[in-house]
Amino acid sequence: MAGRIYHTLAHAAPGLKKKLRMARLEKTPEDYVKEKFIFAVMAAAAIGFLAFVFLSQRNPGMLWLAIPITLIGWFFVYQVMMRQVDAIITKRAKEVDREILYAGRFLLVKLNSGTPLISALIDASNSFGVASKYFKEIVQDIELGTPIEQAIYSAAELTVSRRFRKILFQIANALRIGIDVTAFLSSILDEIADEELIEIQRYGKKLSSFTMFYMLGAVVVPSLGMTMGAIVLGLLNKPVGWPIFVAATVLIVFVQVVFMGLFKSIRPNVNI
Repeated sequence: MAGRIYHTLAHAAPGLKKKLRMARLEKTPEDYVKEKFIFAVMAAAAIGFLAFVFLSQRNPGMLWLAIPITLIGWFFVYQVMMRQVDAIITKRAKEVDREILYAGRFLLVKLNSGTPLISALIDASNSFGVASKYFKEIVQDIELGTPIEQAIYSAAELTVSRRFRKILFQIANALRIGIDVTAFLSSILDEIADEELIEIQRYGKKLSSFTMFYMLGAVVVPSLGMTMGAIVLGLLNKPVGWPIFVAATVLIVFVQVVFMGLFKSIRPNVNI
């Protein structure tokens, strides 16, 4: 019965099998769903218990609310946990995009120096960085007997990076047509470099606006607010207890953390 539930939930998640392969999670969709389902049940049980204790003390007549609260808690936790694979894919994509130009140019230099494509892929797989792992998987498929063109196509379909996918598709297309790979690769690398330069220019425009809001919301307003508050309370002869200072400090720290997160979120994921 439980296995049928996991099988149904796995089929209800579109593309879960491919996502697991892209995230490099060695699990079947059913195993992944089972893991998240059980975790959600345990979390929902804890939520239901806390709701039961709270309602029994506050309003015993509303104890029946613990049931829908538990079900809602399970659904919310399950949905959040099922998106863990998407978070892993997004993180891996950022890591690859950050060094994609280096990996592509490394491959281009090898090819321009007369190194055969398979040897260039082997050298790229032995270099450092996240992209080298993908090159290593391509080399492993080729060593197992997969044609080089098919191995590159398969890697392109499962890569988490849109830019890396473009590079691999260009290489595979050049091999299929039978023309020089370096021309295609050089063209796509120039295109990616232009995209990253545009991102940097946009970041510069956003940064000036965010800096202004930061100066107002995190520097000027808290400073003037604390000063004016102290003056007003002093004129009114109102005592100020330590809870107010603690609350003000926590609020200021919270605002600083929020702005730090905003600055980090708009930073372009490039490494030219």
